Amino acid sequence: MPTTVAVTYIGGPTALLEYGHLRIVTDPTFDAPRSYPDDDGTPLVKTAGPGIARADLGQVDLILLSHHEHEDNLDYEGLELIATGVTTLSTMKAATDLFGGSVIGLDAWESHDVGAVTITAVPALHGPPGAEKWLGPVIGFVLQSPGEASVYVSGDNASLALVEQIAGAFGHIDIALLFAGAARVPSFDAALTLTSRDAVLAAGILGASRVVGLHTEDWQHFSEGRAQLEEAFAGSSALIDTPRGQRVEL
Repeated sequence: MPTTVAVTYIGGPTALLEYGHLRIVTDPTFDAPRSYPDDDGTPLVKTAGPGIARADLGQVDLILLSHHEHEDNLDYEGLELIATGVTTLSTMKAATDLFGGSVIGLDAWESHDVGAVTITAVPALHGPPGAEKWLGPVIGFVLQSPGEASVYVSGDNASLALVEQIAGAFGHIDIALLFAGAARVPSFDAALTLTSRDAVLAAGILGASRVVGLHTEDWQHFSEGRAQLEEAFAGSSALIDTPRGQRVEL
């Protein structure tokens, strides 16, 4: 019998996903508001704390980390969570670079089973073509389990062409956790994550009937917020209302 799929939005790219008897955290960010120095001299500025503190999460069975090189996807408290030994799936580079915990690196299209859940790493592009040279590798994830809805977690992907590849490989995705916000930094004249309009297009490509919007709040370099995402999805029932810190069944 299918289990209840639920999500609790925590902030930024971070959510607690309940799926297939697992409690799964996406791109863990739990720091209080602060500024982080960046390589190009422009700091990343966090403007709000998490809806749930790391200490109040309860059991965490799995972390899905799209990449590890930017604090808006993995901050200091997120590193502390990984260091507790929670199984973490991420890029091959993250598995090499991160110390402590249990970080498993996956290449695109490689799968890993946790309990009855199969997690497949899928390709992602953090910005325009060629950006990975400066921004590093990124992956997304597709979750599948017998009798359960399929779930796509985009990570910091900005490429609709890659979303088309994912849809072609899996045929249909029921639930999509899309990192939007159209993140921008001075060194790139392009959005580094999905724009609100592209999030709508991505949901359509996947055939997703339920969409959870992440990565739209709490950081100054997100150029589009939750209001723009909701406006883009106006007229569609796909976008789920996810109040900060509240568990929502999908």
